[in-house]
Amino acid sequence: MAVYTEVDDDDLGALLAHYDIGTAVACKGIAEGVENSNYLLSTTTGNFILTLYEKRVKVEDLPYFVGLMEHLAAKGVACPTPVKDRSGNVLHQVAGRPAAIVSFLQGVSPRRASAQHCAGVGGALAKLHVASADFPLWRENALSVAGWRPLFESCRARADEVKPGLAAELSRELDSLEASWPRLGESRSLPAGVIHADLFPDNVFFLDGRVSGIIDFYFACNDYFVYDLAIALNAWCFEADGAFNVTKARLLLQHYRAGRTVTESELFSLPLFARGAALRFLLTRLYDWLNQVPGALVKPKDPLEYLRKLKFHQQVLGPSAYGLEL
Repeated sequence: MAVYTEVDDDDLGALLAHYDIGTAVACKGIAEGVENSNYLLSTTTGNFILTLYEKRVKVEDLPYFVGLMEHLAAKGVACPTPVKDRSGNVLHQVAGRPAAIVSFLQGVSPRRASAQHCAGVGGALAKLHVASADFPLWRENALSVAGWRPLFESCRARADEVKPGLAAELSRELDSLEASWPRLGESRSLPAGVIHADLFPDNVFFLDGRVSGIIDFYFACNDYFVYDLAIALNAWCFEADGAFNVTKARLLLQHYRAGRTVTESELFSLPLFARGAALRFLLTRLYDWLNQVPGALVKPKDPLEYLRKLKFHQQVLGPSAYGLEL
């Protein structure tokens, strides 16, 4: 979450005139995250989240995101529910951007992930994967292996400004991953379906030690489940000093496997997908670092954090490094 586009009183009043959720009491920008403009909207009937979709989000993808949240909420997954206006519409235009209002979830994102948090995330991710099995829409993952080369080329010329030799290092890793990455759907032993694709600590809420909500579905797409699992390992199981915490990884994976059957091929391919997930976030962070938006209430995240994670995964010889018992 972040704030790139300001919403004035007139825009907000015109939007709320379509709804039966009362009048605005407050509308405060939320600075966390990197993608869309988000506001905590308080009205005379309660709290909501107002999201303005920025340029990286395609308008044609919005029905997928909105429909997925509605589908998951109906299946008992704790996630925001889109609020419909009097005509049954969810999407509107605000300040020149597509926008939606969604329900407000109680809970707090952990500032430092504990082993208990990782266990909860593993179970919640499995529940999400199972609950979305009959979701009828499909969306390609624009930030899977086919999208990494164009993203890298857009950063290649300036990559060494961040770290000398970074461009060559990324080029070698990209060559390797492109050669070994399986095509989606080519193997039944690597199940695929709807994935969150961005399950970082700031996108998960906890209340009384349990997961109370998963938010920010605007990277959700159809891809390998093990890729989503690898993204979660990268996001939750490294310490601030860069060390990999195998206890956290073991708990995350154990609780995931308790909620969804994982194939042997998924287990043995986890190091490959962990490398790919690390490269994906390294590249998007690198792009954002080199192309900062003036005036945005968001601080770009350090791309080199994911270079360190990538180097760890490159040395992994098998799934036991992640605490997996086969």
